Amino acid sequence: MNVFADPIVDWATLGKVVAASLIAGIGVTAAFSIAVLGATRSVEMRRSERTLEAGAFAVVGVLGGAVCVAAIVFGIIVMTKK
Repeated sequence: MNVFADPIVDWATLGKVVAASLIAGIGVTAAFSIAVLGATRSVEMRRSERTLEAGAFAVVGVLGGAVCVAAIVFGIIVMTKK
């Protein structure tokens, strides 16, 4: 069966774009939710005077935020090189 769009659409490249956007979308969303979780739990632990746990959750929050910033920077770099 001859699909009408075959001569026009490069299906392999389109598949790569869909896969990359799916991975990036899920990854950045997960990293941001981890950043929010870390920040929220850090504040809760600090209020409960559990400083060790508060520090650990703060590190988790900072790492999640760093992953989000790194993804944004990577996206900008990729877009400017194309």
